[in-house]
Amino acid sequence: MLMRFEPFREFDRPSEDLLADNRLHHVPVDAYRRGNDFKVDLDLPGADPGSIDLSVQADLLTVRATRSSHEAEGDEVQVAERGHGQFGRQLFLGESLDREHIAANYHDGVLTITIPVAEQVKPHKVEITHMGNVPGPVEASTVGA
Repeated sequence: MLMRFEPFREFDRPSEDLLADNRLHHVPVDAYRRGNDFKVDLDLPGADPGSIDLSVQADLLTVRATRSSHEAEGDEVQVAERGHGQFGRQLFLGESLDREHIAANYHDGVLTITIPVAEQVKPHKVEITHMGNVPGPVEASTVGA
């Protein structure tokens, strides 16, 4: 359904954190199938809803958003652990997903993307015909006449 390939992501994280000023922040993702839909939940707490951009090109789904800092000039920052700036994530879509009917909803800091499973891969019943046991005409005979 959804393909993800980032084998060295965890190894790069410490060095990325040191250079975090201008980088695109990583967005956590949950992905699951629910009935005939594939769902992707992305955590974007505090992101301006107007800054969220969702695009699909071929088999690549891209999400980008911006979270602004609330610091004012003259603030003396004591702790700054929350990321600000650009956030994003790219996911490869499998062939079994319908790219033409993707929908998205942003609620309580979570962007939920709904991607229908393509019609040709949905489970369906196959009709079975019975050829050998078709009743034929029955002939009656008289015994001893």
